[in-house]
Amino acid sequence: MRTSNPVLSRQDAFTPYRAPQGHQGPPGQQTGRMTLDDVLTKTGITIGLVVLAAAATFFLMPPAILPLAGIGAALSTIVITFIVAFRRTVSPALVVLFALIEGVFVGAISKFFENAYSGIVTQAIFGTLVAAVATLGAYKFFNVRVTAKFTKIVGIATLAFAVATLANFLLALAGVNGGAGLGLRSGVTGQVSLLAIGVSAIAVVLAVLNLVLDFDYIERGIEMGAPANQSWKAAFGLTVTLVWLYVEILRILSYFRR
Repeated sequence: MRTSNPVLSRQDAFTPYRAPQGHQGPPGQQTGRMTLDDVLTKTGITIGLVVLAAAATFFLMPPAILPLAGIGAALSTIVITFIVAFRRTVSPALVVLFALIEGVFVGAISKFFENAYSGIVTQAIFGTLVAAVATLGAYKFFNVRVTAKFTKIVGIATLAFAVATLANFLLALAGVNGGAGLGLRSGVTGQVSLLAIGVSAIAVVLAVLNLVLDFDYIERGIEMGAPANQSWKAAFGLTVTLVWLYVEILRILSYFRR
Protein backbone atom coordinates (compact mmCIF):
# COMPACT_ATOMS: atom_id res chain seq x y z
CA MET A 1 0.00 0.00 0.00
CA ARG A 2 1.18 3.51 -0.78
CA THR A 3 0.81 6.46 1.55
CA SER A 4 2.06 10.01 1.20
CA ASN A 5 2.71 10.50 4.89
CA PRO A 6 6.46 11.24 4.85
CA VAL A 7 6.98 8.92 7.82
CA LEU A 8 4.88 6.08 6.39
CA SER A 9 5.99 6.29 2.80
CA ARG A 10 7.37 2.92 1.73
CA GLN A 11 5.36 1.41 -1.09
CA ASP A 12 6.23 -2.14 0.00
CA ALA A 13 5.40 -1.60 3.67
CA PHE A 14 2.38 -3.88 3.48
CA THR A 15 3.85 -6.70 1.41
CA PRO A 16 4.10 -9.52 3.96
CA TYR A 17 6.28 -12.55 3.39
CA ARG A 18 4.51 -15.51 1.75
CA ALA A 19 6.15 -18.89 1.51
CA PRO A 20 5.79 -20.93 -1.70
CA GLN A 21 2.59 -22.98 -1.79
CA GLY A 22 2.89 -26.13 0.26
CA HIS A 23 6.04 -25.01 2.04
CA GLN A 24 6.78 -23.30 5.32
CA GLY A 25 8.91 -20.19 5.16
CA PRO A 26 12.16 -19.96 7.08
CA PRO A 27 11.56 -19.51 10.82
CA GLY A 28 13.21 -16.08 10.81
CA GLN A 29 10.83 -14.89 8.11
CA GLN A 30 7.55 -16.07 9.62
CA THR A 31 5.62 -13.28 11.19
CA GLY A 32 2.28 -12.43 12.70
CA ARG A 33 -0.09 -9.87 11.31
CA MET A 34 -0.66 -6.31 12.47
CA THR A 35 -3.75 -5.82 14.63
CA LEU A 36 -5.43 -2.80 16.15
CA ASP A 37 -4.36 -3.99 19.61
CA ASP A 38 -0.74 -4.08 18.40
CA VAL A 39 -0.94 -0.51 17.14
CA LEU A 40 -2.64 0.76 20.30
CA THR A 41 -0.08 -0.98 22.50
CA LYS A 42 2.91 0.33 20.57
CA THR A 43 1.43 3.82 20.37
CA GLY A 44 0.81 3.73 24.12
CA ILE A 45 4.48 2.85 24.62
CA THR A 46 5.83 5.59 22.36
CA ILE A 47 3.50 8.31 23.64
CA GLY A 48 4.17 7.18 27.21
CA LEU A 49 7.92 7.49 26.68
CA VAL A 50 7.50 10.94 25.14
CA VAL A 51 5.46 12.07 28.16
CA LEU A 52 7.94 10.52 30.61
CA ALA A 53 10.98 12.15 28.99
CA ALA A 54 9.12 15.45 28.59
CA ALA A 55 8.14 15.48 32.27
CA ALA A 56 11.70 14.70 33.35
CA THR A 57 13.04 17.49 31.13
CA PHE A 58 10.35 19.95 32.20
CA PHE A 59 10.76 19.43 35.96
CA LEU A 60 14.33 18.23 36.44
CA MET A 61 16.61 19.63 33.73
CA PRO A 62 18.68 22.66 34.83
CA PRO A 63 17.56 25.84 33.01
CA ALA A 64 21.13 26.55 31.89
CA ILE A 65 21.26 23.51 29.60
CA LEU A 66 17.60 23.49 28.55
CA PRO A 67 18.08 25.48 25.29
CA LEU A 68 20.99 23.32 24.15
CA ALA A 69 19.12 20.13 25.04
CA GLY A 70 16.04 21.29 23.14
CA ILE A 71 18.00 22.19 19.99
CA GLY A 72 20.02 18.97 20.12
CA ALA A 73 16.88 16.89 20.57
CA ALA A 74 15.13 18.66 17.68
CA LEU A 75 18.01 18.00 15.28
CA SER A 76 18.37 14.40 16.46
CA THR A 77 14.70 13.61 15.94
CA ILE A 78 14.86 14.96 12.38
CA VAL A 79 17.72 12.57 11.59
CA ILE A 80 15.98 9.59 13.23
CA THR A 81 12.72 10.35 11.43
CA PHE A 82 14.44 10.06 8.05
CA ILE A 83 16.20 6.85 9.10
CA VAL A 84 12.97 5.20 10.26
CA ALA A 85 11.00 6.42 7.23
CA PHE A 86 13.41 4.98 4.67
CA ARG A 87 14.49 1.74 6.36
CA ARG A 88 12.92 -1.37 4.87
CA THR A 89 12.67 -3.03 8.28
CA VAL A 90 11.33 -1.37 11.41
CA SER A 91 13.66 -1.12 14.40
CA PRO A 92 11.66 -1.01 17.67
CA ALA A 93 14.80 0.14 19.49
CA LEU A 94 15.14 3.11 17.13
CA VAL A 95 11.47 4.01 17.59
CA VAL A 96 11.89 3.87 21.38
CA LEU A 97 15.04 6.03 21.16
CA PHE A 98 13.14 8.52 19.02
CA ALA A 99 10.31 8.73 21.57
CA LEU A 100 12.74 9.46 24.41
CA ILE A 101 14.62 12.15 22.46
CA GLU A 102 11.36 13.64 21.20
CA GLY A 103 10.25 13.83 24.81
CA VAL A 104 13.31 15.94 25.66
CA PHE A 105 12.38 18.35 22.87
CA VAL A 106 8.73 18.50 23.99
CA GLY A 107 9.74 19.07 27.60
CA ALA A 108 12.17 21.85 26.69
CA ILE A 109 9.84 23.79 24.40
CA SER A 110 6.95 23.32 26.83
CA LYS A 111 9.06 24.78 29.64
CA PHE A 112 9.90 27.87 27.59
CA PHE A 113 6.25 28.57 26.81
CA GLU A 114 4.99 27.72 30.31
CA ASN A 115 7.48 30.12 31.88
CA ALA A 116 6.14 32.88 29.64
CA TYR A 117 2.42 31.96 29.72
CA SER A 118 1.25 30.13 32.82
CA GLY A 119 -1.14 27.27 32.09
CA ILE A 120 -0.51 27.20 28.35
CA VAL A 121 0.87 23.65 28.35
CA THR A 122 -2.34 22.25 29.85
CA GLN A 123 -4.36 24.17 27.28
CA ALA A 124 -2.20 22.85 24.43
CA ILE A 125 -2.50 19.25 25.64
CA PHE A 126 -6.28 19.61 25.83
CA GLY A 127 -6.39 21.21 22.38
CA THR A 128 -4.30 18.39 20.91
CA LEU A 129 -6.56 15.72 22.41
CA VAL A 130 -9.69 17.47 21.13
CA ALA A 131 -8.22 17.83 17.63
CA ALA A 132 -7.06 14.19 17.53
CA VAL A 133 -10.36 12.78 18.80
CA ALA A 134 -12.37 15.00 16.44
CA THR A 135 -10.22 13.90 13.49
CA LEU A 136 -10.63 10.22 14.40
CA GLY A 137 -14.38 10.71 14.82
CA ALA A 138 -14.67 12.41 11.44
CA TYR A 139 -12.59 9.68 9.82
CA LYS A 140 -14.72 6.86 11.21
CA PHE A 141 -18.24 8.26 11.37
CA PHE A 142 -18.22 10.38 8.22
CA ASN A 143 -16.67 7.56 6.21
CA VAL A 144 -13.68 9.61 5.05
CA ARG A 145 -11.98 8.03 2.05
CA VAL A 146 -8.32 8.74 1.40
CA THR A 147 -7.75 8.98 -2.35
CA ALA A 148 -4.49 8.94 -4.27
CA LYS A 149 -4.94 12.61 -5.13
CA PHE A 150 -5.52 13.51 -1.47
CA THR A 151 -2.44 11.65 -0.28
CA LYS A 152 -0.30 13.18 -3.01
CA ILE A 153 -1.38 16.73 -2.21
CA VAL A 154 -0.92 16.28 1.54
CA GLY A 155 2.43 14.58 1.05
CA ILE A 156 3.83 17.29 -1.21
CA ALA A 157 2.50 20.07 1.04
CA THR A 158 3.94 18.42 4.16
CA LEU A 159 7.34 17.88 2.56
CA ALA A 160 7.46 21.48 1.31
CA PHE A 161 6.49 22.75 4.75
CA ALA A 162 9.14 20.58 6.43
CA VAL A 163 11.89 21.81 4.09
CA ALA A 164 10.90 25.46 4.56
CA THR A 165 10.71 25.27 8.36
CA LEU A 166 13.97 23.31 8.59
CA ALA A 167 15.69 25.95 6.47
CA ASN A 168 14.20 28.66 8.66
CA PHE A 169 15.41 26.84 11.80
CA LEU A 170 18.97 26.40 10.53
CA LEU A 171 19.21 29.98 9.27
CA ALA A 172 17.90 31.25 12.60
CA LEU A 173 20.57 29.22 14.43
CA ALA A 174 23.17 30.81 12.14
CA GLY A 175 21.94 34.27 13.16
CA VAL A 176 20.57 35.21 9.74
CA ASN A 177 18.18 38.18 9.76
CA GLY A 178 18.91 38.87 13.42
CA GLY A 179 18.13 35.27 14.38
CA ALA A 180 14.74 35.32 12.63
CA GLY A 181 15.87 33.21 9.68
CA LEU A 182 13.24 33.44 6.95
CA GLY A 183 10.79 35.01 9.37
CA LEU A 184 8.45 32.01 9.31
CA ARG A 185 8.35 31.78 13.10
CA SER A 186 8.04 34.22 15.98
CA GLY A 187 9.89 33.75 19.25
CA VAL A 188 8.37 32.54 22.49
CA THR A 189 7.72 36.15 23.49
CA GLY A 190 7.57 39.47 21.70
CA GLN A 191 5.67 40.65 18.66
CA VAL A 192 4.05 38.16 16.29
CA SER A 193 4.04 38.60 12.54
CA LEU A 194 1.05 37.75 10.38
CA LEU A 195 3.34 35.41 8.46
CA ALA A 196 4.14 33.44 11.63
CA ILE A 197 0.45 33.16 12.51
CA GLY A 198 -0.32 31.95 8.99
CA VAL A 199 2.50 29.41 9.06
CA SER A 200 1.29 27.92 12.35
CA ALA A 201 -2.30 27.79 11.10
CA ILE A 202 -1.17 25.94 7.97
CA ALA A 203 0.87 23.59 10.16
CA VAL A 204 -2.16 22.68 12.29
CA VAL A 205 -4.19 21.92 9.17
CA LEU A 206 -1.37 19.79 7.73
CA ALA A 207 -0.95 17.92 11.01
CA VAL A 208 -4.66 17.09 11.10
CA LEU A 209 -4.56 15.90 7.48
CA ASN A 210 -1.54 13.74 8.32
CA LEU A 211 -3.54 12.22 11.16
CA VAL A 212 -6.07 11.15 8.55
CA LEU A 213 -3.25 9.52 6.57
CA ASP A 214 -2.03 7.80 9.74
CA PHE A 215 -5.49 6.38 10.43
CA ASP A 216 -5.79 5.22 6.83
CA TYR A 217 -2.36 3.56 7.02
CA ILE A 218 -3.39 1.65 10.12
CA GLU A 219 -6.79 0.62 8.75
CA ARG A 220 -5.40 -0.58 5.43
CA GLY A 221 -2.49 -2.32 7.09
CA ILE A 222 -4.83 -4.38 9.24
CA GLU A 223 -7.09 -5.16 6.27
CA MET A 224 -4.15 -6.28 4.09
CA GLY A 225 -2.50 -8.41 6.77
CA ALA A 226 0.62 -6.30 7.19
CA PRO A 227 3.47 -7.84 9.20
CA ALA A 228 3.12 -7.32 12.93
CA ASN A 229 6.28 -5.22 13.13
CA GLN A 230 4.59 -2.55 10.99
CA SER A 231 2.62 -1.63 14.12
CA TRP A 232 5.84 0.02 15.33
CA LYS A 233 5.98 2.19 12.21
CA ALA A 234 2.28 3.04 12.59
CA ALA A 235 2.89 4.04 16.22
CA PHE A 236 5.91 6.05 15.16
CA GLY A 237 3.90 7.95 12.55
CA LEU A 238 1.12 8.73 15.01
CA THR A 239 3.62 9.94 17.59
CA VAL A 240 5.37 12.24 15.12
CA THR A 241 2.06 13.75 13.99
CA LEU A 242 0.64 14.21 17.48
CA VAL A 243 3.80 15.91 18.76
CA TRP A 244 3.80 18.19 15.72
CA LEU A 245 0.16 19.07 16.33
CA TYR A 246 0.85 19.77 20.02
CA VAL A 247 3.78 22.09 19.29
CA GLU A 248 1.83 24.08 16.69
CA ILE A 249 -1.18 24.46 19.00
CA LEU A 250 1.23 25.60 21.72
CA ARG A 251 2.58 28.27 19.39
CA ILE A 252 -0.86 29.49 18.29
CA LEU A 253 -2.12 29.73 21.87
CA SER A 254 0.91 31.84 22.75
CA TYR A 255 0.12 34.26 19.93
CA PHE A 256 -3.22 35.12 21.50
CA ARG A 257 -1.66 35.78 24.90
CA ARG A 258 0.85 38.45 23.88
